[in-house]
Amino acid sequence: MPACLTSLSLLLLTACGGSSNLVQTQVAPSLQHGWELVWADEFAADKLDLQSWQIETGGHGWGNHELENYTARKENLRLENGMLVIEARQEKFAGSDYTSARIKTAGLREFTYGRFEARIKIPAGQGVWPAFWLLGTEASVAGWPERGEIDIMENIGKEPATSYATLHGPGYYGATGFGGSKKLVQGKLADDFHIYSVEWDATQIRWYLDGQLYHQASPATVPGKWVFDHGFFIVLNLAIGGDWPGAPDANTIFPQQMLVDYVRVYKRKT
Repeated sequence: MPACLTSLSLLLLTACGGSSNLVQTQVAPSLQHGWELVWADEFAADKLDLQSWQIETGGHGWGNHELENYTARKENLRLENGMLVIEARQEKFAGSDYTSARIKTAGLREFTYGRFEARIKIPAGQGVWPAFWLLGTEASVAGWPERGEIDIMENIGKEPATSYATLHGPGYYGATGFGGSKKLVQGKLADDFHIYSVEWDATQIRWYLDGQLYHQASPATVPGKWVFDHGFFIVLNLAIGGDWPGAPDANTIFPQQMLVDYVRVYKRKT
């Protein structure tokens, strides 16, 4: 989103759609094969851990002409039944017609290389845009996308069975980002929880859906400068509307919820 435990798939943090670039399906390596946990949020507490997460607020379109106003209210952001709940609502708020929430680990939990994983149940509906992604540190200083962006999971309501994976960097960003996608054989992503993950090292980035490899990128394959060799932080958000998904329509039901069971970060064992 630019300024947009069978086999676990994970990434390490220092912490929109592009062309299809599917690869042969493989099973992601399990934790027994060279990974160790370095940080996790299981969302089992009563309140969001503010030593790990910042809450972003505002309704200025977020570079995508989004329609929501992100808030820190419990109506939009809370922990409930051992999960993070990000809830989008149709309501008048500070000049916007919708509210939702967006959180990030910037300045608190940042990582270079690793394996990032989240178990998420996304919502469904026209104009609904859930995302789990990584953004390069100091992005606000350098300007987007100079520090890079790794979209681990994005979904737009008009394509309910498809998870998108995209890299954004200098010369390849927004609609020209270097991307791939994975479509379920049957059903919608919103029907159940799924595990979205990425593995990132100095030579390659690999994307997995429920342990199945479906996209990869390297310095040799991206159509521009490789800017994925420094710290990145995690972002979770639920946008409403925007250039890519379009606005909600009369059939879009509110409220909509994005449920996050956990976020985990791993590094290679030494």
